[in-house]
Amino acid sequence: MSRRLVAGALLVVAVGVGAVALPGGRAMLAPWLPAFLQPEEAPAQKPAASAKKGPRAVPVRAAVAELRTVPIVLEGVGTVKARSTVAVKAQIEGQLIEALVREGQTVHKGDILFRLDARPLQARLKEAEAALARDRINHKKAVDDFDRLKLLSSKGYSPKTQSEDARTLVDTTSAAIRASEATVEFAHLNLNYATIRSPIDGRVGNILISVGNTVKANGDQPLLVITETKPVYVSFGLPERYIDAVKARMAESRLAVEVTTQASGSTAATGELFFINNEVNATTGTIELLAQFENADERLVPGQFARARVLLSNLDNAILVPTRAVQINQKGPYVWIVEDDGTVSLRAVTTGPEDREMTVIASGLEAGESVVTDGQLRLYTGAKVTLGDERKGGDRKGGDKKDGDRKGGDRKGAAMGKNEGGKRGKDDPS
Repeated sequence: MSRRLVAGALLVVAVGVGAVALPGGRAMLAPWLPAFLQPEEAPAQKPAASAKKGPRAVPVRAAVAELRTVPIVLEGVGTVKARSTVAVKAQIEGQLIEALVREGQTVHKGDILFRLDARPLQARLKEAEAALARDRINHKKAVDDFDRLKLLSSKGYSPKTQSEDARTLVDTTSAAIRASEATVEFAHLNLNYATIRSPIDGRVGNILISVGNTVKANGDQPLLVITETKPVYVSFGLPERYIDAVKARMAESRLAVEVTTQASGSTAATGELFFINNEVNATTGTIELLAQFENADERLVPGQFARARVLLSNLDNAILVPTRAVQINQKGPYVWIVEDDGTVSLRAVTTGPEDREMTVIASGLEAGESVVTDGQLRLYTGAKVTLGDERKGGDRKGGDKKDGDRKGGDRKGAAMGKNEGGKRGKDDPS
C-alpha cells in the first residue's frame, strides 16, 4: 500500500517538473506549486535603441553685413624728418674763447653761437691792408713815370722802349693792387669767421666742444648740430598701385595727411602732401611720399616713427563686415554665410578697403546677410551652427557690441589694400 502511495507521489512530482520546464508551464501550475517554484515577474522590456544621432552643431559667432559710406584712406608707415639739419663747424682754425648757446636752445638764423680768438686774424688783416697801400703807391708812381716818358718819347727825347717798359710796370702794379685787395677781402672774411653764427632756425643738439679748445677748420667733428623742427617732413611709403590715384587727387586740390605717433596714440598733426618720389622701391614695391607739417607745438620729433593717413575720397553704399570674418585660401578671400536654416555655406568675395576693424566687400555679399566671425576652423559647407553672442538664431538685425552695433560715424577712415578675391562659389576653404 505504502509503495503505491510513494510511486504516485513521485509521478505527480515528475509531471509538475516537466510542466514547469515547458514554456509558460510555471505560470499555468502556479496555484499548485510551492513557493520556491513560483514564477518570477518578467523583466520590463527594454526600449528600442534610440536612433543614431547626427553631427553636433558647431558653435560660432556671426555678424550682419552693414551698408554705409566709407572714407577711402591710404595708410603708410614712415618717419619724421627735419626739413634741414646742419652740423656747425669752424671755417678757420683758432682757439674757442666763448660759447653763447646752450644745449636744447632754440636759435634763429644769424644768432651768435661761438667766438674764436680773433687777434691773429686782425693782425693778418692789418698786414694785408698795408700791402694794399704799398701797391697803390707803387702803381701811382708807375703811372706818373709812364706819362712822363710817353711825353718825352713823343718829342723824340726818350727812346720808345722806355715808354713801353713804363707801360708794362703800370700793368704790373695794377695787378698787384688787385691781388692785395683780394688778400684784404680774404682777411676780412676770416675775421668774420671768428664769430660762428647759426645758419638756420632750429633747435640745438649736444655741444661737442668746450671753451679753451683749439678747433680746426672744417674738422671731422662738428661743434654742434642744429635741427630745423618747424616745419618738419614726414616720409612714408604707399604701394605703387596707388600712384595714379594720389597724383590725380593732388592735381585737383590740397591733399591732407594725418599722422599718428606712438607717443601721441592719436592724431598728432595734420599737414599737406607735397612730394611724390620719381622712382619705386623695387624691393618693397612702394613709393616714397613727403608731407609737410608746421609743427608749431613741436610734437613731431625728427627720427620719430609715424603712421600716415591720406584721405582720397568717400565710398558710398559700401558693404562692410568685420575683418576677422574674411578668410583667405588659394583662390582668394571668402566668408562663411549663415543661412536661414541654421547651416553655413562658403562664399567667395572680392574685398576692398578696410575701415578700422571692418572690411569693405566689393562683390559677393549683400547687406543684411550674416557672416561667421569666429569659429570658422571647424566649418564645412552645409554644417549646422549655433550662434553665440553676436547674432542669435535667424535674427538678421542683431549684432554684438563690438561689430553689429557699429555706426557709420564711429570710424574715421579706411585703409586701402586688401587681397582681391575670386568669384561666388562653394569651394572648400583649404
